[in-house]
Amino acid sequence: MRLLIIDDDAELCLLLTEYLERAQFQVECEHEGRRGLERALRGEVDIVILDVMLPGIDGFEILRRLRAQSKVPVLMLTARGEDTDRIVGLELGADDYLPKPFNPRELIARIRAILRRYEKPKSGGGVLEVNGIRIDPGTREVFRHGDPVEVTTFEFDILEMLMRAAGRVLSRDDLMEQMYNRKASPFDRSIDMHVSHLRRKLEGDKPLIKTVRGVGYQFCASPQEGLEEDTPE
Repeated sequence: MRLLIIDDDAELCLLLTEYLERAQFQVECEHEGRRGLERALRGEVDIVILDVMLPGIDGFEILRRLRAQSKVPVLMLTARGEDTDRIVGLELGADDYLPKPFNPRELIARIRAILRRYEKPKSGGGVLEVNGIRIDPGTREVFRHGDPVEVTTFEFDILEMLMRAAGRVLSRDDLMEQMYNRKASPFDRSIDMHVSHLRRKLEGDKPLIKTVRGVGYQFCASPQEGLEEDTPE
């Protein structure tokens, strides 16, 4: 797998390159924001590891411009304790984040979890339609009342899981284990942000995905169910 690290810490990049190459990754590094963005946009890498603080343009702006043209998976590196950075990164389309300093083994585990989602064989089971939303697992297309909706790989997988369990509540732990191969922590908002993106893209004048406090999420099986009071987490 081809991996691009965009980080201005040359020593860290060298250490990660040595570690990742031992794990059978092909690694390239860029230390300046604009050059990193240009390299990522060539479409020649399988995943981007992107630091927030960069010279030239910062990681958020790189991610914003990258997402306008590419669906390449992105793992953000953030400062420990900076919850705002993590939330902004997920809002802009990052697939996951990892606070610095980190254990290289955890970085590899998260990289592999992300890549498994993108390499996942096309789902079976045929077209699924619930409450005005139709998904085609074969082509991984989403339609809202017949109109196409652009979603990311992670968003599609979460939506498919929720729709197949329509009317039932799926816990955050279940979703985290399926999506990231790890349990949810009280401060990990990855799933919540992906669900928030889905809501903005799919919901009109009625809710489709309900939050069940302290448990998880439920895809509404009918319009009437969606009109019931939501129980925010």
